[in-house]
Amino acid sequence: MNVVMIILAVILGVVGIIGSIVPGIPGPPLSWVGLLLIYFFGGDPMSLTLLFVMLGVTILVTVLDFVVPAWFTKVTGGSKYAAWGAIIGLFAGLIFPLPGGMIVTSLAGAFLAEVLIAGKGAGASLKSSLGAFLGFLSGTGIKLISSALMLYYIIAYI
Repeated sequence: MNVVMIILAVILGVVGIIGSIVPGIPGPPLSWVGLLLIYFFGGDPMSLTLLFVMLGVTILVTVLDFVVPAWFTKVTGGSKYAAWGAIIGLFAGLIFPLPGGMIVTSLAGAFLAEVLIAGKGAGASLKSSLGAFLGFLSGTGIKLISSALMLYYIIAYI
């Protein structure tokens, strides 16, 4: 039983890292569940303090993932259409891989949304799309770092 739970914990840690990059998969929460499994079924004893600190990090990162992209978009003068365009462009990049991948399609989606839906000029749309993209990168970065840290602890406490 312990071996199955340990394998599941590692899988959740890896899926958490993937979920930090791929939208729609809650990366840090999945990583934390893997950490929780290691707390109960792992070999080396993990402190309850570490578990709760990582829970706090998970909650903070999850909240920041919603706030930071909107803040970057707003600071650069973008509308909600730029943020939605970046997300739709990201999904398009997953389905129709282009050179530069999801980065190019995310930027293009935000730019096109600002030009076509918000009715902004090319210069303002470019600035907004870069803001939406930087917000996306920032949110993804903090999720990736926290999930990688939790995977480290999952492996360290096996």
